[in-house]
Amino acid sequence: MNFVRWGILSVSNHYRLRVHHQLVDSELAQVCAIASRDAEKAEEAAREFGLARSYGSYEALLDDPEIDAVYIPLPNHLHAEWVKKAADAGKHVLCEKPFALDAAQAVETVRYAESKGVKVMEAFMYRFHPQWVHAREVVRSGEIGKVLFIHTQFTFNNRDPRNIRNILETGGGAIYDIGCYACSSTRFIMSREPERAISILRRDSEFGTDVLSSGMLDFGDAQALFTVSTQAFPVQQVDIVGTAGSITIFIPFNMYDDVPAELRITTGIGPRTVKLGPAGQYRLMFDAFSKSVIEGKAVPTPPEDAISNMRVIDALFRSEKSGLWEKIPSALNLVQEN
Repeated sequence: MNFVRWGILSVSNHYRLRVHHQLVDSELAQVCAIASRDAEKAEEAAREFGLARSYGSYEALLDDPEIDAVYIPLPNHLHAEWVKKAADAGKHVLCEKPFALDAAQAVETVRYAESKGVKVMEAFMYRFHPQWVHAREVVRSGEIGKVLFIHTQFTFNNRDPRNIRNILETGGGAIYDIGCYACSSTRFIMSREPERAISILRRDSEFGTDVLSSGMLDFGDAQALFTVSTQAFPVQQVDIVGTAGSITIFIPFNMYDDVPAELRITTGIGPRTVKLGPAGQYRLMFDAFSKSVIEGKAVPTPPEDAISNMRVIDALFRSEKSGLWEKIPSALNLVQEN
């Protein structure tokens, strides 16, 4: 096998706007088919993307023997269900975040997929962008000293009641949609798990989803703070502050793929701007996953990482109700190693 043949489960705007164009020239990830519950919609998408096959159901795509792996950008509440169904069909799975709706569901889903002998990974694409790889290298080198705190801001403004991000039953809300990035990226930089978490959430009176949420993760000798919102002016930024310097990532998660990313690294000598890229982080993620399939090796981000991230999110939701610090169950410090 020289490349992996991919099928896409869902004609999503996310895939159309951010993902597909990055995969067109990939030598490792060949997108062959797309599925929708609406056959006409699937056919239109296949024509738009130049794909040979389209399907009017997700099951029909999974039945295609010429598909090796599937990408799942479905609404959050459908992730676990379709990971299992893909595993039943013998397809490797790259599933959008959040991997599940809680840690228990994530554990069950990962174990089920593993029992079927397929590879599965949560699609945190930012981890493959050179700016994050470089930021973690700088942290590990000790250049900014011991990390004391990380501050993450991630917001957008979407008040459409029909949007899945604003529907409680489909796993909508700021924590699930973008707070998961704050939890994941903090764990990525720290290379270990937080011990406890506390949060404050404001929920929309109509939607019931959390629309302005802040949290703090306690690593014992370091802290991570974040604020995420689905009803604020769009902002993205991550600041990593240590005893001897700091790193600022200006567009940490939705970085453009046609211009270089910029990091500001400040130490006692003074600030410097590091430019990395341009880079297509989705292309890098699909290629890395595909390579693991081709070579029969472990996926670059182990599925246990998805479980660990859900444990943090669970603690944040428990804290919303208790108003107290909530312990995060201990787990192996399994984070992506590049």
